[in-house]
Amino acid sequence: MDDLQTVRGWLEQAPRLCVLTGAGMSAESGVPTFRDALTGLWARHDPQQLATEAGFRSDPQLVWDWYGSRREGVARAEPNAGHRALAAWQAAHPERLTLVTQNVDDLHQRAGSTDVICLHGALFEDRWIDPCAREVRGEPACDPARAEPGRPPRCGECGNLVRPGVVWFGEALPGRALQAAEDAASDCELMLVVGTAGAVYPAAGLPALARQAGARVVVLNPQPSELDRGAHVVLRGTAAQLLPQLLG
Repeated sequence: MDDLQTVRGWLEQAPRLCVLTGAGMSAESGVPTFRDALTGLWARHDPQQLATEAGFRSDPQLVWDWYGSRREGVARAEPNAGHRALAAWQAAHPERLTLVTQNVDDLHQRAGSTDVICLHGALFEDRWIDPCAREVRGEPACDPARAEPGRPPRCGECGNLVRPGVVWFGEALPGRALQAAEDAASDCELMLVVGTAGAVYPAAGLPALARQAGARVVVLNPQPSELDRGAHVVLRGTAAQLLPQLLG
């Protein structure tokens, strides 16, 4: 309880707050991690087959159907108390909070958070697997939403395939999102790290960047993480438990 009150005091004083969320945040809403979702019909598939460009090019329908099942599952999930607490705090302090997430679901946005920096892309967005032929010619790019229906949809002009708008293994993070996240980490006075094990880089490097710039770092996680040693305070508990207490 003393640590909780200490962090509440830091929140009141910090002109700029950066929050980094990971898979544990969504798990409380019933969204399984990528590997935990490899059950049933999907248990026999290698993650490299389902979450790499090479896997998609080898069997586009298989990968498209996998992400279709992921989309259906996430659509049934609801934002939890942690999502709602962050959204309410941002609404009350619109200039003070920058929210960065490693999650590809839309639970933060559905809870009401705005301008969310999505480091690993977005599950419900689509893009072309290859550069659009029109864009290469210097013309406006075709809209993936207008592609011909299929599994996956494809461009009726050049046959380009639509792929999910997530970051696959071996792909770089979106440059603008990563730069915005690094800027927020460098500029904040307090960073909350919520529900992430700290094993996936470059996202896992953001707390160290914040601390090097002089910010306090607080880890919220029910289990030990690789980021605990670099935190000023570690709060043991879930996002749905702790965030309403901190931000309420």
